[in-house]
Amino acid sequence: DNTYEVKIDNEKVESGELEADWDFLKPKKIKDPEAKKPEDWDEREKIDDPEDTKPEDWEKPEHIPDPDAKKPDDWDDEMDGEWEPPMIDNPDYKGEWKPKQIDNPAYKGKWVHPEIDNPEYEEDAALYLQRKPIGHIGFDLWQVKSGTIFDNILITDDADYAAKVGEETWGETKDAEKKMKEEQDEVEKKQREEEEKARKESEEEQGKEEGDEDEGEEDDEEEDEDELHDEL
Repeated sequence: DNTYEVKIDNEKVESGELEADWDFLKPKKIKDPEAKKPEDWDEREKIDDPEDTKPEDWEKPEHIPDPDAKKPDDWDDEMDGEWEPPMIDNPDYKGEWKPKQIDNPAYKGKWVHPEIDNPEYEEDAALYLQRKPIGHIGFDLWQVKSGTIFDNILITDDADYAAKVGEETWGETKDAEKKMKEEQDEVEKKQREEEEKARKESEEEQGKEEGDEDEGEEDDEEEDEDELHDEL
């Protein structure tokens, strides 16, 4: 009946119709090539209020000279040039003025292109049939960790038989594989923790050694100063 069903772990996770969900056939409907949006069709839901005007005191600069800034006492106009106070943000700056928005009385909504029956569409009652021999199987995947296993590949047109084979193969090994995966994850976790612990201990030891070297250098400098003092 040209429907499909996807199962994971023998549980349905997706289903639908081949023609509706996939581009196997030409579309039933197409946009009418003769239809065009009227020139006076207004799709703007909001427009600028023609009665709204910009306040006279709106125009303010975004930055102004700092009124608290003072010319440094050591400023030399001949050497340093003419002194100018630094600029600061203007607290009275209101940004770019825009008129308020109102409902557009001429708004007609979004124009929808009318559709017509596609003359190239042909129904295929046998869309589900695989007309050519299947010579290869491909997996297009993305994964971030190795260790995925692919086995027990079955191609059949019998859904009940596929479920039976799934239980006899994957169903018999899934629990053991899950347990093995959990044990492997635990071993890797402990290994990472031990490596992190060793790294921190190494950094602490290195820091201690560098501290001892600094103290030794300070002692040597003090001894040199004492010898110099004795010589003087």
